[in-house]
Amino acid sequence: MATTRAPEDAYTAEPFVPERGGLTALREAAAGCRGCPLHRDATQTVFGAGTADARVMLVGEQPGDQEDRQGRPFVGPAGRLLDRALAEAGIDPADAYVTNAVKHFKFTQAGPGKRRVHKAPARRETTACGPWLAAELAVVEPELIVVLGATAGKALLGPSFRVTQVRGTVLEEEIHGRFERLVPTVHPSAVLRADDREGAYRGLVSDLEVAARVLAGDPSGNRRGNS
Repeated sequence: MATTRAPEDAYTAEPFVPERGGLTALREAAAGCRGCPLHRDATQTVFGAGTADARVMLVGEQPGDQEDRQGRPFVGPAGRLLDRALAEAGIDPADAYVTNAVKHFKFTQAGPGKRRVHKAPARRETTACGPWLAAELAVVEPELIVVLGATAGKALLGPSFRVTQVRGTVLEEEIHGRFERLVPTVHPSAVLRADDREGAYRGLVSDLEVAARVLAGDPSGNRRGNS
């Protein structure tokens, strides 16, 4: 007797993405996504937040523990740090749409009731979730994408992406059939883990200031003092 294959075994969210509709339709459809096995242990899908007319899209890795519990991206410690850095860099949060490359929390846990520890998503899981990110980009059509960390960069630009090589620069790439401008930087959680937290935070703000200058009309996002 043939065994029925579960949807998550195919490792693609494509069958769950609606052919038409805005962010509300996408968010409602994503709530039932079974495009990879991560949905089994996560509390819920954590879809992007913001409006369809947002000027900038911020893309992170995956939800954390608090995001998984609350169902909203960037509401934990890394999110609070990101909000502070955005404000200091001159980017209005109202102009931003925030999301993650992966929509379900991946974690390890020593036992019931124990703390859930973040575990980086595998390339296969990031690829499986790609159709959701592509759909968000198609609806929002941001003027600029801020890439937060290596996982987001690889999801958008491929496995050769290295955040340390291109952070704080303006990239111009074709992504999902659309020409995009991107500014990569570190994920705010990396700032929280850094030995020199203040130095890491200043670096994040400096990168976000490049993004702010692009949004203000400087296509190169030149840092102060540069030609």
